[in-house]
Amino acid sequence: MTLALFDLDNTLLSGDSDYEWGSFLVSKKLVDEQIYEEANQKFYDDYKAGSLDIYEFSAFSFEPLSRLTMNQLDELHQEFMESHILPLITDQARELVKKHQEQGHKTVIITATNSFITTPIAKEFGISELIATEPKVINGRYTTEIDGIPCFKEGKVKRLKQWLNKHDETLESSYFYSDSHNDLPLLEKVEIPVVVDPDEHLRQIAIDRGWKVISLKK
Repeated sequence: MTLALFDLDNTLLSGDSDYEWGSFLVSKKLVDEQIYEEANQKFYDDYKAGSLDIYEFSAFSFEPLSRLTMNQLDELHQEFMESHILPLITDQARELVKKHQEQGHKTVIITATNSFITTPIAKEFGISELIATEPKVINGRYTTEIDGIPCFKEGKVKRLKQWLNKHDETLESSYFYSDSHNDLPLLEKVEIPVVVDPDEHLRQIAIDRGWKVISLKK
């Protein structure tokens, strides 16, 4: 089956769900505003620069999860979806996913953002397959550790290989949509790389290599 792989943040979403979750926690006064906003911005800048330490960032972003029960987190996420995520989903993004599904393609979101944040977002797009960074759960509570391989940079390729083996799928005729040069390892693996509202580094690579460039913004 042809695979249509999608990065999430700044690709299917016209914003970054991890960053937005941090802003949401600040607005709910669940974290210290000044300390959290400064750290959140630093990590986001590191990501854009290609220098993010995924383990350091995950320990930071998982910490608030570890202080709350699963029920509390589910309630917060419902509010988060309404206030912060739905406004970031454009008609163009929904139509792109639907177009692939109507062609019988298997749609998959593959993202560095953790599965707690991204699972409901994937469902909103009608995408059942999600490959994301997994927070380790012990005794029914999130911890500050990553479970397995983080789904980031070369880790996306490794996680996808695991998924392909499990589902007996290949990358024949596959698509991958992404905005970020951090996803270059996976963009180079698929047959049809498509860059979406790319950062400047990735835009230049796409031009040099003749990759398709599209926009999903309003």
